Amino acid sequence: MRATRSVVISMRLSAESGKRLKRMANRHGWTPSDASARLVEEGLRRSEFAFIDFRDSPVGRQAYIQGSTLAVWEVLLLVQSYKADVSAVGEHLKWPEAKVQAAINYAKAFPEEIEGALSENAATDFEVLKRMLPQAVELASRGAARD
Repeated sequence: MRATRSVVISMRLSAESGKRLKRMANRHGWTPSDASARLVEEGLRRSEFAFIDFRDSPVGRQAYIQGSTLAVWEVLLLVQSYKADVSAVGEHLKWPEAKVQAAINYAKAFPEEIEGALSENAATDFEVLKRMLPQAVELASRGAARD
């Protein structure tokens, strides 16, 4: 999450909340100020977009669809593969169309974030994955041609 300009707003937290904020900041390598700004931004996005939540992932904090294990960018992969047929994606995921549309709405509002994740995913082939996860095994579907 990138801000072009910023304003200074001070706030008072309980001592316990301050400690928790510092622990979170340390865990991510952020300053407490950066951590609080990110949390406020995430809270604003949650309030502005239905079904959106934020979680830590191996690549950092990402927008996810509430009640699922799917990041917004992963839902967008399905939307692309179903040629933007929201109903078909909902049926595939066994979700109401509103959840799929929520991912689309978020992606439209924050295209750089989602396009970055999609580009990163496209650049990751099995060899890259194998370096990160040496235990990974490549599987072929039953219908795949065999050598």
